[in-house]
Amino acid sequence: MLYKLLIRKILFLFPPEIIHELVVFILKFPLVSKVFRLLYSWEHPLLSRTVCGLTFSNPVGLAAGFDKEAELVDEIAELGFGFVEIGTVTPLAQPGNPKPRLFRLPKDEALINRMGFNNQGVEAVVKRLKKRKNKILVGGNIGKNKITPNEEAVKDYEICFEKLYDLIDFFVVNVSSPNTPDLRELQEKEPLKKILNHLQTLSTSRPTPKPIFVKIAPDLSDQQLDEVVDIVKETGTAGIVATNTTIGRDHLRTSSERVRKLGEGGLSGKPLRERSTRIIRYLRQKLGPDIPIIGVGGIHSPQDALEKLQAGATLIEIYTGFIYEGPGIVKRIKKHLAKNI
Repeated sequence: MLYKLLIRKILFLFPPEIIHELVVFILKFPLVSKVFRLLYSWEHPLLSRTVCGLTFSNPVGLAAGFDKEAELVDEIAELGFGFVEIGTVTPLAQPGNPKPRLFRLPKDEALINRMGFNNQGVEAVVKRLKKRKNKILVGGNIGKNKITPNEEAVKDYEICFEKLYDLIDFFVVNVSSPNTPDLRELQEKEPLKKILNHLQTLSTSRPTPKPIFVKIAPDLSDQQLDEVVDIVKETGTAGIVATNTTIGRDHLRTSSERVRKLGEGGLSGKPLRERSTRIIRYLRQKLGPDIPIIGVGGIHSPQDALEKLQAGATLIEIYTGFIYEGPGIVKRIKKHLAKNI
């Protein structure tokens, strides 16, 4: 309650990216991590689950985008997450899109971002991951550089895959961000199949193959979802992350004029909840019971989290809900799930 009544109001007085950098800075203090461990460390044996041979202490993860550079893996573990997805990571460092590029829609408890895969490149991420101490499970969200044409995209995914392979637990192939020009074209049948087949070949050639998930957009038609399901089954891809941010702007409380002024970008948060849940339910019907789905999109409460799992998600991730509800949401979700699953 303190977060929503006071802390959030203060944080929201400043631009989102500045606050994000401040939070990253604060979380790195050892004393802060100890306080978070005391406040938010809570587990229950009912929450543990094994997915793709990996044992998750609980099903609540932090979605990609918060810890793009793998700076906070150890600190995030103290907040009670069962896993963290770093990235999106690209082979080369790139600045992303011009600022401002991250916007709050408080009336909708939503965000609009057009970050554009800003990151320091895979080599910088590798150096940080080699220093991490906590054993929390880490997923690596990988993408292509903006300057790389789609015809050569598979090379970028391969570079990130090879560099991160020994340092993370599973991969997430990002072909669904709306903020890199033409990236979503890689969700089409042939290019997606090419990327996933290639990465699967690289993985299965290793002594210990790593699970590979594909992250999809919430704006796909049912026909396109059917194609993704077919590709996942055909290529042996481990599972699906559903969903990324949406380019839609339907049913927002924020004035259409303000939304128009903010410009392009992916919308996340509460307005995405129903759409992402519907897609999860649809995918579960098509995939059957065994292929895992990581559900993400609009989880702002314990009830939202349970809804995703009941729709067919195997694991869940939060990001925008974490921003609006504060770090206590993780513990609240876990306690609710322990009583209701």
